[in-house]
Amino acid sequence: MTEQIFTNASIILADEVVQGTLVVAHGRIREIADGHSARGVDMEGDYLMPGLVELHTDHLESHLQPRPKVRWPAASAIAAYDAQIAASGITTVFDCIRAGRDIDNAAASDEVFEVLESIHHAGAAGLLRADHRIHVRCEVCVDDVVELTEGVMRRYPVSLISLMDHTPGARQFRAMDAWRTYYGGKTGLTQEGLDDLVVRKRQQYDRNYVKHRKMLVDLAAAHGAVLAIHDDTTEAHVEESIADNVAIAEFPTTLEAARKSHEARLKVVMGAPNVVRGGSHSGNVSAESLARAGVLDILSSDYVPASLLLGAFAIAQRVETISLPQAIATVTRTPAEAAGFEDRGMIAPGKRADLVRVRLNGAFPIVREVYRDGDRIV
Repeated sequence: MTEQIFTNASIILADEVVQGTLVVAHGRIREIADGHSARGVDMEGDYLMPGLVELHTDHLESHLQPRPKVRWPAASAIAAYDAQIAASGITTVFDCIRAGRDIDNAAASDEVFEVLESIHHAGAAGLLRADHRIHVRCEVCVDDVVELTEGVMRRYPVSLISLMDHTPGARQFRAMDAWRTYYGGKTGLTQEGLDDLVVRKRQQYDRNYVKHRKMLVDLAAAHGAVLAIHDDTTEAHVEESIADNVAIAEFPTTLEAARKSHEARLKVVMGAPNVVRGGSHSGNVSAESLARAGVLDILSSDYVPASLLLGAFAIAQRVETISLPQAIATVTRTPAEAAGFEDRGMIAPGKRADLVRVRLNGAFPIVREVYRDGDRIV
């Protein structure tokens, strides 16, 4: 089918919502017209919006390890994960691969390469619904992070690198109670075991942070990967990120860090679950607070794929100064631009026909259909 017509739709454009008809030809948007067409698929007044662009999700990890000490076959886990991603309206997804075997039971390097190879083969065989890209999350302080990241970048195209520092008492885990709750639940360690982990993590920071950060920044530049920073908290953190040519500020933990990042033209990313829950599970600044301050650029589903669409609609419903098209841009156009894509993220002539049909059930957006390059995938 070379031409598709979607009519009687509420089409979410860059700056307005129009009631009309969308024409797609050969996987690209050809025309946007006012009014109802006698031909085509009747959208019954549903929203028709761009496919969502997800820059940071580690949800794949829950498919690979559905229970503690249970490792699921990678090919099966990836198929289930991809189906959930697509059903959430996400047509472009950056799969987070964690580099650096931390002392809190992260995946070993051979498991990382098994997962990457499985994603590569599934994509090459046409088995994936969404367009999958690689986002390497680098635990800066871990001893083997640079070696593993180099290995991944030699074998696979890496589009995005983020720098993370989960040292207890810093950044995301400035509050030690929050750190103990998170890592205690994740590792099952006793209080004594957590005390020992604190010592070892702080020793890793002293040993590796400065040299590893520089090496990873240089790697990103050498391979043309977009560079992101995770959990900047202070203005000094942001100044370090600016000096390193960071483009994306993921999950700043304070309003001060978010504002300084935004003013420096770093794209500020916050978790959509933070929006849905009404706050951060770590006790840090809320995404809605940043939206109200005008310094929220992008939402990420983080650990709940369905939260991405729900979070965008919630922002539009709760924050009076943010229109629905502006809220939708946080999950479509702006993340696409931040990742260097010029062919997706908005409904406009010539753009990819990555589309999501959405109906509201009360305040909740429900995905009814999803298209990638004009082909229906959900």
